[in-house]
Amino acid sequence: MKQEMLAMILAGGQGSRLGVFTKRIAKPAVSFGGKYRIIDFVLSNCSNSGIDTVGVLTQYRPRVLNSHIGMGSHWDLDRINGGVYILPPYMSEKEGHWYNGTANAIYKNINFIDDYDPEYVLILSGDHIYKMDYSEMLSFHKEKNAEVTIAVIEVPWDEANRFGIMNTEEDKKIYEFEEKPQEPKSNLASMGVYIFNWKTLKSYFLRGEKTNECFDDFGHDVIPAMLKDGIPMYAYPFKGYWRDVGTIESLWEANMDLIKNPDAVDLSDSNWRIYTNTMDLPPQYIGKKANVKESLIADGCSVLGTVENTVLSHKVDVGEGSVITNSVIMPNVTIGKNVVIEKAMIAEGAVIKDNAVIKDDLGAISVISEYEVVTPEEEEKVNA
Repeated sequence: MKQEMLAMILAGGQGSRLGVFTKRIAKPAVSFGGKYRIIDFVLSNCSNSGIDTVGVLTQYRPRVLNSHIGMGSHWDLDRINGGVYILPPYMSEKEGHWYNGTANAIYKNINFIDDYDPEYVLILSGDHIYKMDYSEMLSFHKEKNAEVTIAVIEVPWDEANRFGIMNTEEDKKIYEFEEKPQEPKSNLASMGVYIFNWKTLKSYFLRGEKTNECFDDFGHDVIPAMLKDGIPMYAYPFKGYWRDVGTIESLWEANMDLIKNPDAVDLSDSNWRIYTNTMDLPPQYIGKKANVKESLIADGCSVLGTVENTVLSHKVDVGEGSVITNSVIMPNVTIGKNVVIEKAMIAEGAVIKDNAVIKDDLGAISVISEYEVVTPEEEEKVNA
C-alpha cells in the first residue's frame, strides 16, 4: 500500500561509549527515565506524528530490543497495512552480512521501501531523547521544495565543534556541511533526523552500484555528495529539548533533566504521550520511615530509606537506613541497609550489600556493572 512517508529508525549501534550499559543490549534498548527504553521516544514521535509504517534497523545484540518492540501494539503500530518491521542485516549476493554505515543500512533495504512506494523517507536515530512532530518537518520540506531536509538545533558555540554543523543561507538553505569543525561558522547542529525525496536518495544508491562510489554514511558520504551536486537541501530548525545519550555522562544528565527540568520533556503530556511496553507490576511501596524527594519511582519498587533527586527503575529495592542521591538505578537492583550511593549509575540486576558506599570523592559518576555484587570491602573498586 503506497505511503506518503515512511520512517526508518537506525537502531543497530553498539553504543560502546555507554560501557557496561550496552554490554548485553543495543543502545536504543537501554533503560531510561524509570519505565522507558531510549527507543520509546522516537517510536512515540512516529506514532504521534501519524506515521504508521516504520522500519527498525537492528544489528548489535538485538534480542532485548526486538522483544521490547514486539508487534508494535504499544505504539499503535500493529497495522494490517504498514506497522512496525524489525529489519536485521542479511547476506546478499553483492555485499556481506553487516550494515556498513547509516546510509548502507537504508540501501540494503531498498526493496522494503519500494514495497510502499513512498514520496518521502524519514531517517531517524534510535538513541536520542526528544519530542518532535515529524509532520511539521514534512510541511517545511514541501514548502521549501526541498529534496533533502535536515533537522538542526542550536547548540552553545563552545560545543559546536563536537557536532556536524550545517551552514545555511537566510532562508535556511544549506550551502555547506562541516563535520566537527575546529572553527565553526554556525551553531546549527545536525540532529540525525533527515527527510529525503525517496527517488533522489535511491538514485544515489543506484549510482553507487554503477560507479563504485561509496555512499555508506549519510554525514560522510551522501550529504556532501548531494551538496556538491546542487541538490536543494534545507535545515529545519527545532526549538525543543533534544539530547544524544551516547555517553554515560549524557545518559545520566538526561535522566536528571527529567527531575530538574520536567517541562523540557513532559512525560505527563496527554497530547504527546511517550508509549512503552509496560510491565504488570504492583504499585510502588514507600515505607513508614522512607524519605523521597524530587525523584522518579517506577512500579514494583520498595523504598524503606532515603531517595533524593534519583531515578529508580522498576523492581528496585532500597533498604532501611540507605541514602540514595543524584543517581540513576536501572531495573531489578537490590540495595541493602545503610548503603550510601551518591551520583552513580547502577546497571540492571546489581546487588549492593549492607553498609556499602558508592561515591567518588572527586564528584565523578560512579558506575556499577550488570549483576555486579558490591560489598563494603569492594566499594573502592567501583569509584573509578
